[in-house]
Amino acid sequence: MAMLGDQSFAAVKRDVPVDPDRQANDYVRCVADAVTREVGGSWEVVLFRQDSPNAFALPGGKIGVHTGMLRIARNQDQLATVLAHEVAHVLSRHANERLSQQVAVQQGLNAMQALADPSSSSGKTLMGLLGLGAQYGILMPYSRTQESEADLLGLDLMARAGFDPRQSIELWNNMANSGGGQPIEFLSTHPSHATRMQDLAKRMPRALDLQRQAAAQGHRPQCDGIRAGGG
Repeated sequence: MAMLGDQSFAAVKRDVPVDPDRQANDYVRCVADAVTREVGGSWEVVLFRQDSPNAFALPGGKIGVHTGMLRIARNQDQLATVLAHEVAHVLSRHANERLSQQVAVQQGLNAMQALADPSSSSGKTLMGLLGLGAQYGILMPYSRTQESEADLLGLDLMARAGFDPRQSIELWNNMANSGGGQPIEFLSTHPSHATRMQDLAKRMPRALDLQRQAAAQGHRPQCDGIRAGGG
C-alpha cells in the first residue's frame, strides 16, 4: 500500500499545481508535523493550489492539502482537525479495506496500470478507493463506521499533539455553513456533520485531558504565528 500511496501522490503532483506560497506551505507543514510527530514516520506534505476545500492522506506517509481548505479551517487547531482525521484513516487502514473489497469484486483492477492513467475508468476507481477521488471527479465516501473511527482517533491525535480539540466542532460548523445549501466537496465524502459534532462533543472530556497532558509535556503548537507573520 505504501507503493500505491507513493505512485498516486506522484500522479496528483503531476496533475494538480503545487502552491508556491512559502508562508502558506510553512504553516501547513507546521500543523502536519505536529500531528504526525505523534504517530512517527516520515511524512511528505504538499499544499496544492486548488480552491476546493479538501485534504487527504495516503499510505506511505503522504499528506495533501488544497488551498481552499485554508478558508474553512481558519486556525491551526481547525486545520489539525482535518489533517488528524485524514491521518487517522491511514492509521486505521481504511483505504486497504476498501481496496481489498473492490479487488475481491473486480478481479481485473490492476493497480499499476490504473495509476498509469488516473483519468481512465480504472484509474478513477483506484484513486477513489485511496481517498483521492475528488481530484478526479469521482466520489467514493468512506463508510459511516470508518468515518466515526477517523473522527474519534483524529480527535485524540490532534489533542495529543497539543491542539485545542474544541476547535474540531467549530471546523465542522464552518464546513456546514460554507456550502450555501449545497454539500461542498469535502463534506460530500464526509457526511452527517450534525451527528459527528455530537459524537465529538461526547468524546471531548477525554480529548481535553489529552491536550492538558500534552501541554504539560511542552507540546504547544505555534503555527498560527507563521500564518499571521506575513500579513
